[in-house]
Amino acid sequence: MVPTSASLLERLRLQPDDGAWRRLIDLYEPLIRGWLRRHHLQPSDSDDLVQEVLAVLVKEIPAFEHNGRPGAFRCWLRNITVNCLGHFWRAGRYRPDAAGGSDWEEHLRQLEDPTSGLSRLWDDEYNGHFLRKLLTMVEPDFRPTTWQAFRRLVLERVPAATVATELGLSVNAVLIAKSRVLQRLRREGRGLLD
Repeated sequence: MVPTSASLLERLRLQPDDGAWRRLIDLYEPLIRGWLRRHHLQPSDSDDLVQEVLAVLVKEIPAFEHNGRPGAFRCWLRNITVNCLGHFWRAGRYRPDAAGGSDWEEHLRQLEDPTSGLSRLWDDEYNGHFLRKLLTMVEPDFRPTTWQAFRRLVLERVPAATVATELGLSVNAVLIAKSRVLQRLRREGRGLLD
């Protein structure tokens, strides 16, 4: 079983190893890269910033203590990303893409405001990213029929009776499949979708 993010963060704080660091980078690098992409950076600038964010993350994670409040790690990671982006812009290294604008100061102000639309977008992207990761992680652990029942019932919102008929199962079996997959997603996701 793949360790949950909470145990991963604990490993990185107390007994870091190469596997834990690789797991952290595999989880968060695509999220950071995707989020920076929307800020009209040239690909090389985006690559540099991803490396800067990850370097800060590696340096600072031993001191990170989750306060138990929902969104603590997500907010911390967003702040690191925003700080690196702001430093990049203020240092004058910013070369906007042809599609990008040059009003980066207003953009940075919005990024720093935890109640702004851009911050809410970060939260939505974070949640969507980890939901997709979780689904990919746990799917191989279930029989195809169990996964199909879950997918049709929960993700596609097909009524339980219809799913049962389609799969040749009882409604109760469909609901049990849903419950088992959701339970596993909750266990694996503890700390990811905080």
